[in-house]
Formats: sequence, structure tokens, C-alpha cells
Amino acid sequence: MWLGVVLAGLAVAVATAVIYPLKSVAPAVSLSVVYLPAVLLVSAYWGLALGLATSLASAAAFNFFHISPAGRFTISDARNWVALAAFVAVAVVVSTVADLARSRTAEAERRREEADLAAGLARELLAGAQTSEVLGSTARRLAEAMTLPSAAIELGAVPPEPRRLAMALRGPDGEQVATLLVPSHLPPETIERLRDHVVGPLGALVAIALHRDAVQAEAVETAALRRSDDVKTALLRAVSHDLRTPLTAILAAGHALGTDTLTGDERAELSSGVVEAAGRLATLVDKLLDLSKLQAGSAVPRPDWVSLEEVLMVARESLGAGASDVRLTVDPGIPDVRADAAQLERAFANLLENARRYSGGQQVAVHIRHSDARVLVRVVDRGPGIEPSERERIFEPFYRGNEAAGEPWTGSGLGLAIARGFIEANGGTISVQSLPGQGTSFVVSLPVHEAAPVQAGV
Repeated sequence: MWLGVVLAGLAVAVATAVIYPLKSVAPAVSLSVVYLPAVLLVSAYWGLALGLATSLASAAAFNFFHISPAGRFTISDARNWVALAAFVAVAVVVSTVADLARSRTAEAERRREEADLAAGLARELLAGAQTSEVLGSTARRLAEAMTLPSAAIELGAVPPEPRRLAMALRGPDGEQVATLLVPSHLPPETIERLRDHVVGPLGALVAIALHRDAVQAEAVETAALRRSDDVKTALLRAVSHDLRTPLTAILAAGHALGTDTLTGDERAELSSGVVEAAGRLATLVDKLLDLSKLQAGSAVPRPDWVSLEEVLMVARESLGAGASDVRLTVDPGIPDVRADAAQLERAFANLLENARRYSGGQQVAVHIRHSDARVLVRVVDRGPGIEPSERERIFEPFYRGNEAAGEPWTGSGLGLAIARGFIEANGGTISVQSLPGQGTSFVVSLPVHEAAPVQAGV
């Protein structure tokens, strides 16, 4: 305001000085309009009160310096009284209009700021994160926009405190969903502005955000239920096909073995078929049990110092006659890892079985090397490769990719899911690198702990 007073005085002085040279081209009594720009300027920026004061100061200066007799606050000609009164009336009208325009401009600016604030709060609350996680940043944005010392938003009803004013935030149905907490020593006009223009929209936004959280949670639960149904359906399919096939073979062979017409060679062949089918059945049951433990979170590893070379040799031997198709190489100085040997053996057995199935009769290469603080095991086959769209899906339970060329399908779709589950349970990771038509590499990475024993290497 002091700046407005100074500028008003300067403007009146400048207008008074400008009138002197203008007297040579126009009567002095008609030059009062020179003061109106000063009145308009002061009224527009500093309000009606200072504008009226500027009008009176202009009238006094005009009378004192330019209306005869000059140098005195008297008027000798009655017509000059009319001119001075007209000037004062016009100056008051100009001040009032300018102040009204100023008020409307200020109100429009406040509305714009409130709209910007509402848009910013909407972006903050509805951007996608959980509502409880963004209430702090939303309150900070509100405090900055309203120039508040501090602000907080808490879900539910919060009682007021001596130093904090609690404003209820209500949803469209009138139910309180949160509480806006601000310092109690705020100016009354700020509190009124918060109640009239902020609390209502903010409450509606918080209610919408909470409703969105509930809808998202319901969608996640629905997706989980749908996924569970898919798994159950896949399990039923596996049971109906993969379990029934060996059972049918065992039953057929059992009935045939009960006849007296079989030769010794036929009886031996049927016995071998029973053993083979029972082995397939036992393997599938073991995989189903492993998967159920992993999905239930009960496959807790029992870590100990483990030689990966020994684990892979045991996994290779589990392939039976197919063990000769796997070539194992180990870099010298490979340290032991802390892991559950049985779980790693099952994981690598599944990887080797998968690689051998797709290798088209060619050798599967397995290489162990040490890289920084991890041991890497690479299993490479020379199969048809994996399409980019399938590289993540192959680790899903019961997912079956393309059949190996020239071989009947005998897989259950569980091996890679179990391998990843056991490897990750032991702190490792598994990734796949593949180009269609150029084979596939599975890379298993396991952490090396301090003071790990070092293998001699081969």
C-alpha cells in the first residue's frame, strides 16, 4: 500500500505539471481529464479507497494550481465549481469501475488457481498409486498452492488438536472418508477459502481414489481367481492325459501278464513296459508335488555348501540312458555355493531333460564358470529355438511349447516352472537366450557367498 501512496502522489504531481504547457492549446478548466489516468491506474492496482483518495488529491491540486485564483483553495468563477464537481464525479466513477474490474480479475485469478489446484490434486490422487501412498505428496501440493505452513491428509475421521484444525473430507454420499489437518492459527480468510473452495472438491477426489483402489483390488482378486481356475483346468488336463497314459499302459500290461499264453520274451517286454510307465508316472507325481510345494511357499531350502559340478553330474545321471547326450565342462576354481543340493538337482534335471528333448539327438552342452560374485551355469541345446513371445510363458506351469521335431510329446509342461521355482528359492535367477532355428541357452546365476570353498575344477 505504501508503494501505491507514493505512486499516487507522483502521478498527481506529474499530471499537474503536464497541464501547464497544455494551457496554451486548451482552457485550463477542460484539462482536468489529465488526472484521470492516474486515478484509473491507482484504483486498478490498489483498490477503491486509494483511488478515491487520488481523486480528491487530484481535485485539490487542480483547484490549487490551475483554477483561478491560483495558489489558493478558492474558486472565483461559479462555472469552475461545476467543472470541478464534474471532475470529482467522473473520478469517483472511474475509481469504482476500476476497482470492480480489479476485484473481478482477482476473483478470476483465484478461480483459476483453484481449478489448477483441483487438477493437480486429481493428477496426484488418481495417477495410479495407492491412495494411502500419495496422501502425503497431495497435502504438500495443497500447502504450496495455498501458502500454508503445513498440511496433512489422513484417512478416516481425526479429532482436532489445539494446534491443528481438522476439516472433514466427505465423498459424494456425505460420508467422511478422510480429514484435512491444517494449523489452527491460519487467517480467517484462508480458513474460509479452504472450507468453501478446497474441502469439497478434495473430499470428492479422495472418495474417487478410494473407490478406484477398491475396484483395482477387486480386479486383482478376480484375475487371481481366474488364474487359479486356469491352473486347476490345466491340472485336470494333465491328470486326465499325462496320468492316464502310463496308468493305461500299466493296466494293459498287467492284464496281459495274467495270461498263460505269453512267451518269456513277451513277458519280459511287458514287464519292462510296466516299469517304464511306472517311472513316468512317478516322475509326473514328483513334479506335481514339487509344484504344489513351490506354489504353497513350503519349499523352504536347506542351504549347505554345494558343489555345482557334483549336482550337475547327479542331474545328468538321472536321465538314465540319455546321460551320454549331455557334455559337462567346468572352469577351474569354481567356488561352492550355499544352496539346497536336492532342490538344485531337481532344477537342473528338469533343465537337462528339456534341453535333451529339443536337441534333436545332438549333444547338450553344459558349462560352469565363475563371474564376479556369481556362478553361471549355461545349458545349451541345438533345437528349434524359442519365439520371443514365448520366452516368458515357457516358465508358466503346464505351458507347452512347440513339439520337438520328430519326437512324440511326452512332457508335462511343469519342468521349467519347477526349475525356476527351485533356483529362485535358493537366491538364483534363470534367463533364456534363443533365436528361432539356432537353439536355446538357459543361463542359471547363483550367488557366491564369502569364504566359499573352491572346487578343483576339470
